[in-house]
Amino acid sequence: MIQLSEKRQKVVIIGGGITGITAAYYLQKEIKDKKLPIDYRLIEASHRLGGKIQTMKRDGFTIERGPDSFLARKQSAARLVKEVGLGEELTNNSTGQSYVLAREKLHPIPQGAVMGIPTEISPFLTTGLFSPMGKVRAAADFILPKTKEKGDQSLGHFFRRRLGNEVVENLIEPLLSGIYAGDIDRLSLMSTFPQFYHAEQEHRSLIFGMKKITDLRQKPSSHGGKAKGQFLTLKTGLQSLVDAVEEHLEPTAVQKGVRVDSMHESDGKFHLSLSNGEKITADSVIVTTPHYAAQSLLPQCSLLQPLKDMPATSVATVAMAFPKEAVKQDINGTGFVVARNGDYTITACTWTHKKWPHTTPEGKVLLRCYVGKAGDEAVVDLSDEEIVRIVLEDLNRIMDVEGLPEFSIVSRWKRAMPQYTVGHKNTIETIYDQLEHTMPGLFLAGSSYEGLGLPDCIDQGEAAVQKVLNLLQTQQIS
Repeated sequence: MIQLSEKRQKVVIIGGGITGITAAYYLQKEIKDKKLPIDYRLIEASHRLGGKIQTMKRDGFTIERGPDSFLARKQSAARLVKEVGLGEELTNNSTGQSYVLAREKLHPIPQGAVMGIPTEISPFLTTGLFSPMGKVRAAADFILPKTKEKGDQSLGHFFRRRLGNEVVENLIEPLLSGIYAGDIDRLSLMSTFPQFYHAEQEHRSLIFGMKKITDLRQKPSSHGGKAKGQFLTLKTGLQSLVDAVEEHLEPTAVQKGVRVDSMHESDGKFHLSLSNGEKITADSVIVTTPHYAAQSLLPQCSLLQPLKDMPATSVATVAMAFPKEAVKQDINGTGFVVARNGDYTITACTWTHKKWPHTTPEGKVLLRCYVGKAGDEAVVDLSDEEIVRIVLEDLNRIMDVEGLPEFSIVSRWKRAMPQYTVGHKNTIETIYDQLEHTMPGLFLAGSSYEGLGLPDCIDQGEAAVQKVLNLLQTQQIS
């Protein structure tokens, strides 16, 4: 039995990914700053913190096995980085041309495209990505009325109505699939990109609406000079953020290599049984595990049953190191995504040595390819050798890469990409609302709920802490 002061309130955080460690960090900060009578414990089933954030250093290369960056405009991640003393390690991606592989050819993504939505007319008219009829159909967005649908709808349905099938298949789908590894004809508009819906509703034309938004975003930084990349990472690797946060946590509050086997609520308290035989009683619990793991913790709780049916896609990344001379066809750019109407296994490829120059020694090349998406996940279960062979075959249809890599690293992520299908937002809001009324003190946070990116998870971790503190304060008063 873990001994905690009986007069102090207790909080347990389940899951030590970025959401969990963020919650632990900000909860500990509040406890210390305000001298709150609260004890907390972070429980992680594996022997390391960070979840999908894993950085490998090898032969002078810095290789991310999971996420490699985060959006700079979402400021919570950079703020956390600076708080734990790593601000000087922040670096933007190098800007450069990105491509779409469609009809056996790499097509530059038209300048001004925002997630595939054109905001500049000239690049869209001159691109070879679409036929003349496809361009005419997309231009219908200027005259189509705004949608009258008030509920949720799929991304595919929304974009096909506004811009037509060709723009969706050859540009929007590969870009969005690169983020969610999902089927855009099932993914929820309101849970992924509600700003597109609001832009259409406000301006009628989606193209015109996104151009207005883009112009507003660019206005403050239009002082000349080279534009910075939209993404940030750490020169020391994203795992250094995890390590720095962990160093700030009280060692006695972090329990790794221990799983929560079961949990039940009674009399306003949460009773947890751990895999090492220990029992913990808590006033509040923040669950940051994937949705299917959260549901299995409380199988008797009918409120969480919808999580059981929520899909999640398995993906893999393949990092390959080559000498510079092995790449015979040097393409000017930072990488490409793949249109799904081709017969390729890879879904995208980043020329990491160009996008993130700090990751690669001089005279070397680092390619990072992605495989696995909704409806095409079997490749993830193949052997490392087979996956590398398939990826090299695909690459050599596009760019001339000589020989085998000096080394390759295959990283598999099973059920790692939660799918926000149509109705997801309402489902999650309903669960949150019902938990608040029937099981106050239990909070869900993480990539399964309100955003996949690192800043989204950090935001959810912070928000969960504030909910916990508000609840505990209310309990103290009563």
